[in-house]
Amino acid sequence: MDLLRERLIECGWKDEMKALCRAFMKKKGRSNVTVDDLVHVITPKGRASIPDSIKAELLQRIRAFLVQASV
Repeated sequence: MDLLRERLIECGWKDEMKALCRAFMKKKGRSNVTVDDLVHVITPKGRASIPDSIKAELLQRIRAFLVQASV
């Protein structure tokens, strides 16, 4: 999880998601937005915008861990 967090920060993903949240809150009005609203709107965009290189790196590390753990 730490590696994922680090990579997402490095590529600017976190800042992008923060900007999307702020834009949504500005559009709807801060007092009219719940956490559930943010999660519903931002989650699909967040998942879709994770760079493929990060997904591939994490998948490789998970596979390596599973191979090592099974020995």
